[in-house]
Amino acid sequence: MKIAVYSGSFNPLHIGHQAIMEYFSADKSYDGMYLVVSPQNPLKMAQAQPDGQERYLNAVAALKRHPELKVKPDDIELGMEAPHYTIRTLDALKQREPKNSFTLVMGADNLANIRRWRDYRRILLEYGVAVYPRQGVDLTAVREELMKECPDYRIQLTDAPMVDISSTEIRDGIAAGRDMSEYLM
Repeated sequence: MKIAVYSGSFNPLHIGHQAIMEYFSADKSYDGMYLVVSPQNPLKMAQAQPDGQERYLNAVAALKRHPELKVKPDDIELGMEAPHYTIRTLDALKQREPKNSFTLVMGADNLANIRRWRDYRRILLEYGVAVYPRQGVDLTAVREELMKECPDYRIQLTDAPMVDISSTEIRDGIAAGRDMSEYLM
């Protein structure tokens, strides 16, 4: 089976994440999607946030409210030692499910910064990425630049919807006392 892997902090899960999951649930080239909740992104400074287990349980609850999505919450990173590099997660998924193939789902902003990622070449060659657009990133230009480095990189551009909201904006709004419930999944 071909599985899309959508990994992140998801602090909190919001309608932008939901739009991506809806897009990949409808994409017939994938048999399913794993929502992998990461305890801590090694490229971001540690911040006060609910722990990984709490965010995972929130993801489970959110996905139960949306049974139409072909998305399974996955806690594989919660049992892994830090740092939580994406390549280690993909390798662990492959070891756990050797008959499945995995493709990493990411935003254009992450693809633009992928050279900062541990073993990014392996990610692009062995697993591949399916990239959705993000505001302010020329996705085609980023892909072309990477393909000059190695024409064998597996970089699939998607026309998934662009939702202009972030978890940071939602957290900031809640901290300021605003009702942000319309943005939550």
